[in-house]
Amino acid sequence: MMADSDSPPPTDEPPGQVNPEFADVLKLFTVLSRAHASLMQKSKEDVARHGLTPAEFAVLEVLYHRGPLLQGDIQSRILASSGGITYLVDRLAERGLVERRESPEDRRARYAALTAQGIAFMDRIFPEHARCLARSSAALSPGEQRQAIELLKALGKGARDAPPCSDAP
Repeated sequence: MMADSDSPPPTDEPPGQVNPEFADVLKLFTVLSRAHASLMQKSKEDVARHGLTPAEFAVLEVLYHRGPLLQGDIQSRILASSGGITYLVDRLAERGLVERRESPEDRRARYAALTAQGIAFMDRIFPEHARCLARSSAALSPGEQRQAIELLKALGKGARDAPPCSDAP
């Protein structure tokens, strides 16, 4: 162990240098993460004023735009656990916004669907939410937003199809 007097002199250089080969991808990851966090914060604040969590809003939104869905289909669309979907549907059913329906094809399967009250609720709050997201994304023009969509789709597909990180040299 070095004594304090044996320590190397302080420098202005950071202790670890980034390999220039990885600088752009690391910057992309950081910028993308920060942009996502900022947009999610605005979305979270907006849905909270309606007494919802982001996950509850996600369930309502997917049912609003897709119609009745099996709970497993909701789960895959909003990336929640199966137990989490059951809990969310239970909470929204208690509020009268969602109901469960039996599947005519499979007695074991149950659909979740918006109630008339749930549809009216989403008819009221979804346009406000869309305006909030539009204001939050206004730093990009509509054309830039479409370009970003295509770039991020390509990034997501590439990440999904990339070999596991454990195989990296």
